Amino acid sequence: MAFLLHQSRFFTTVNHLRDLPATVAPEIAFAGRSNAGKSTAINVLCNQKRLAFASKTPGRTQHINYFSVGPVAEPTAYLVDLPGYGYAEVPGAAKAHWEALLSSYLQSRAQLRGMVLMMDSRRPLTELDRRMIEWFAPTGKPIHTLLTKCDKLTRQESINALRATQKGLVEYRNAGYAGELTVQLFSALKRTGLDEAHELIEGWLSTDGVSSEAN
Repeated sequence: MAFLLHQSRFFTTVNHLRDLPATVAPEIAFAGRSNAGKSTAINVLCNQKRLAFASKTPGRTQHINYFSVGPVAEPTAYLVDLPGYGYAEVPGAAKAHWEALLSSYLQSRAQLRGMVLMMDSRRPLTELDRRMIEWFAPTGKPIHTLLTKCDKLTRQESINALRATQKGLVEYRNAGYAGELTVQLFSALKRTGLDEAHELIEGWLSTDGVSSEAN
C-alpha cells in the first residue's frame, strides 16, 4: 500500500524558534525520551533507512529536524523530529535551552496538527513523558502515543503496558485536557502497529482535519 509518508525527505534543521521555516502546510511533531526508538520509528513509518538519525550519544541532539512530505516543489506536509529528552549527561544550560525550545514550539506553532509521542513500552509514562503531554495537551490538539519496542515484551506484558498507559492517559482526560489522547503498541523491528499508525497520522494530515479513528 502506498502511503503519503513514504514521500518524505530531509528539509531543514533549526536550533531557535526564530529559524522555524515560514511554511503553511500542516505539521506533525514526533517527540520521545532518548533511546525510545523515535528515529527508528520515523524511518519505518516513512519506509526509509536513514531519513532520521539517532545520535551516537543519546540526548545530545538539540535541534529540530524538518522532513517535507509530498512533492518537492510544494510539500503536502512536514514531519518535525524534536530533540530526544531525558539524559543527565546533557549540561544544564543545554537542557534549559532545549526545554524552552520544545515547550514554545509545541504550544505556539499554529501549523501543528498533532504530536506523536514515543514511549518505550517497558517504561511508559515517565515523568518527562508526562511533562511533554502537559506542555502540549492544553492546545486542544491530539497526542498519539506509540509504545515502542513491544517486541521485547511477551504478549501479556504488552497488554499490561497498553492498559496501564491507557489508564494513565484517562487521568489527563479527567483533569480536563481538551486534546484527544490515544495509544497503541508499536514495534519497528516486527512492524507491529505500522498500518494503524499510518492511518492515524495520515488522517491528521487529511483535508478534513484531524482523524478520531484511534483506539
